[in-house]
Amino acid sequence: MGRVSLYYILKRLLDCSIAFIALLVFAPVIASVALVIRRSMGTPVLFRQTRPGLNGALFTCLKFRTMRNEQHTRPGVLLSDSERLTNVGAWLRRTSLDELPQLWNVLRGDMSLIGPRPLLVEYLPYYTPDERRRHSMRPGLTGWAQIHGRNHISFGRRLEMDTWYVDHASFWLDARILLKTVWLVTIGKDVAIKPEDQGTLIDERRSLSQIWR
Repeated sequence: MGRVSLYYILKRLLDCSIAFIALLVFAPVIASVALVIRRSMGTPVLFRQTRPGLNGALFTCLKFRTMRNEQHTRPGVLLSDSERLTNVGAWLRRTSLDELPQLWNVLRGDMSLIGPRPLLVEYLPYYTPDERRRHSMRPGLTGWAQIHGRNHISFGRRLEMDTWYVDHASFWLDARILLKTVWLVTIGKDVAIKPEDQGTLIDERRSLSQIWR
């Protein structure tokens, strides 16, 4: 058995063990957050979105809901994300508690604790062949890009870091990422709370294509 295969087998075992323990430890927090969301925003409590995972296979990524479902006067037309973001939702994003349901994704095998973050399905056509290699691993709760600026660096730089991680993944690197993530979450650094602060890969790539015309 090769070193790489052994790494992925042990990584999966650690993912399941840590995610299971974390779900038990954080069960009171998860229940409390769910109750707060239910009372402040109603149902559903969870936000479900399809994301590409290992080998590009689609899965349902879970998060705690942070926005209301309020609409414009025109039926079926939602207000902007920033207008629908609640104070509770902003707090959940600031503390990263909205990500806790993804521990279930880890336990299910959709995600890993450490790996490239799962991005939107509509971004898939905009990846370069090298950037598509990020899908050769399970997406992670946190990753190399998340401890180097998170949402405050360009998508191009994030994708570059994702492919670097794919090429250099190791237990030592995973431990470093996990410890640094805990520290950054504790101090609340590099969190983009408002949706418009994050930008999109599509806008970034379109801007670059216009520059090179």
